[in-house]
Amino acid sequence: MNSRSLYQFLVFFVGLCAVFLANQLAHRYHLRWDLTEEKRYTLHPSTINGLEQLTDAIDIEVFLEGELPANFKRLKVALRETLEQFAYYGGDRIQFRFSDPALAVGAKARNEYYRSLINKGIQPSNVSYIKNGQKTEKLIFPGVLITYQGRELGISLLKGNTTLSIEDMLNQSIEGLEYELSAGMKQIQSSNLRRIGLITGHGEPDTTDIAGMTNAILSKYNLFRIDLPSRNSPLTGYDVIMITKPIRAFGEVEKYYLDQYVMNGGNLLVFIDALSVDMTQASGSGTFAFPIESNLQDLFFRYGIRINGNYVADVNCGYTPVYTGSIGEQPRIELLPWPYSPIITHYGKHLTVKNLDATWFRGAATLDTVKAEGIRKTPLFITSENTKVFSPPVQVSYNDLQDKLRPEFFISGSKVLGYLLEGSFTSLYANRFAPRGADQSLRKDKGDPAKVIIVSDGDFVRNDYSLKTKNPLPMGRDVYTEKTYGNEAFLYNALDYMLDDYGLMLSRNKQVKIRPLNKTALIQEGTYWRWLNTLGPLVVLFVLWIAIHIMRRKIFSKI
Repeated sequence: MNSRSLYQFLVFFVGLCAVFLANQLAHRYHLRWDLTEEKRYTLHPSTINGLEQLTDAIDIEVFLEGELPANFKRLKVALRETLEQFAYYGGDRIQFRFSDPALAVGAKARNEYYRSLINKGIQPSNVSYIKNGQKTEKLIFPGVLITYQGRELGISLLKGNTTLSIEDMLNQSIEGLEYELSAGMKQIQSSNLRRIGLITGHGEPDTTDIAGMTNAILSKYNLFRIDLPSRNSPLTGYDVIMITKPIRAFGEVEKYYLDQYVMNGGNLLVFIDALSVDMTQASGSGTFAFPIESNLQDLFFRYGIRINGNYVADVNCGYTPVYTGSIGEQPRIELLPWPYSPIITHYGKHLTVKNLDATWFRGAATLDTVKAEGIRKTPLFITSENTKVFSPPVQVSYNDLQDKLRPEFFISGSKVLGYLLEGSFTSLYANRFAPRGADQSLRKDKGDPAKVIIVSDGDFVRNDYSLKTKNPLPMGRDVYTEKTYGNEAFLYNALDYMLDDYGLMLSRNKQVKIRPLNKTALIQEGTYWRWLNTLGPLVVLFVLWIAIHIMRRKIFSKI
């Protein structure tokens, strides 16, 4: 073997060994670089931890296959990329596939399959788009079905603020993919559901009035009713306690137990009215809004919030049916804007309200913050700039629609209707005697870290009833406009945040920026960039080929 042949053999052998070694290293050690500005291809550590701790296979079926509009194709691509990241950390325990629900054979079978998906919680979207110059409509199911050990969980992925454009809404949905998938996987693996306590005994809404809220909670948690007036021991064993629209005062012992529940690290979620209005008396000269004495104002004041005894009206509002005359013998009923029912689309900067759809209030008061040492206060619900605040005595009448509720009167500016409070609270009973008869076995004057959310509208969680069947509607569904607001989504977000021991909610911080092409430059320079992108790589390859050829000639000329 001459020296040239030996050299070529050694080069080949070393190259083969290098390829083998690189393959082994790549198989054993994975290296990924996310070069995007917003780190869109980087999962949150809590998500990675959950994926690495999987003990059994999770199957994820995605219903975004087949012919799709361009914007939904973007959602599909983002979802595939996210699932590939999940599979990277979860290994063969993460299995996913894409399917097209429209492929079911026959209209009957297809409709039955559609109904089964809806029953599993995957809501369809009827989208229209232009194809070959013609308008086309298609029913799309932007969701996934997660299966784990024989259990199934459907998740709708098209979420966000419906007041935005479809592009912005889809972008918000893409931002939430990691959280929705990881939270769904955590939920389907959980065998012990968290315990939610619901306070009763103060004229709270009837069971059917909050059936929508109850069903929403029971889909993810265990719910227990707490008859607080009859209780003679501290509140223990609950992960979150809810107060929903009380109309009678809490006793001092009851208030003490609520306070000590928070002092011992309990989480409190409150939906409460400041004023009471009988809307059945709003015709003609109207009725008055009367203060509700809940006996909780001093407790919330100690925690850092003052609930003002006023009534908020907003130009951005819902509708109410009003008698406007008659046609013959038939009464004429019209849906007119009702400013006392604010529709909130402006939110504070927090995970519980990020990308939240519009929410529906029905009689709210303003909230102010007061000094509370060590408590972080985050505004959640904020009215529009065109807001008016009515101070007592507040007269509420449908005649207001034509008189004093003209837009030029709405000059109070934005107001806050909900706050999140976090930190170690100071007890209302610090340096005070506990109420007579109260069990003080768990007493603390300075509390453990806890979370309290206060929303100044008890009707936020109350449901309407179907006009046809008289059955309770889902939480946040307006019976007259048939629009579903984001009230239920906020309830889920609030509970998830309060109960998030693993930091999954932090994955909702992900942002995906839309970087649209410059349309003017696209028109003026489109041809140039198309040719550059087509010929540029070929020119680079040709130059590299020439350079390699010259280098080879120089090397072999010396041998």
